[in-house]
Parts: sequence; C-alpha cells; structure tokens
Amino acid sequence: MNIEREIKTLQQEVETIKTRNQRVEADKAWETSLTRNIFIAVVTFILAYVLMLLITESQPLGKALVGSILYLLSTQTYGILKKWWLKKRKI
Repeated sequence: MNIEREIKTLQQEVETIKTRNQRVEADKAWETSLTRNIFIAVVTFILAYVLMLLITESQPLGKALVGSILYLLSTQTYGILKKWWLKKRKI
C-alpha cells in the first residue's frame, strides 16, 4: 500500500509539473508574440506623440514613430541574435 501511495503522489507531482509547463510555455509564447510587440509599439507611439504635443515639440509624429519602429526592429532581431549567440557558444 505504501508503494501505491507513493505512485499516486508521483503521478500528482507529474501532473502539477505538466500544468506548470503549459503555463510557462503560454507565457513564453505571449512574450515573443508579434501581437504583444505591436501592441507595445502602438501604445509607445501614442504616449510619445501625446507627450510631444504637450511639450510642443517640432515634428511630433515623426519623432514618436521613430521610437516605435526602433522598438519593433529590436524585438524582431532578438531571435536572430540569440540563435547566433547560442551557435557561437555551441549550446
């Protein structure tokens, strides 16, 4: 009976780990998703544009757009840089 209890406990632990792994995988997918990156870029653009209007900066549209575009470029090149770095380290 002791072995059966241990097996049941191990099965429960495995299920807990599987559930956690699914949650972690979903979080990772969200962190690297294009939807998230575009949302952040759009919000950044809007906030930067409004701020520049408030401080009467010249050419607020273009200046706000530059920051958002650079953010998108940096997030899209991250995967390429990571692959290169891992290959270089032979991991």
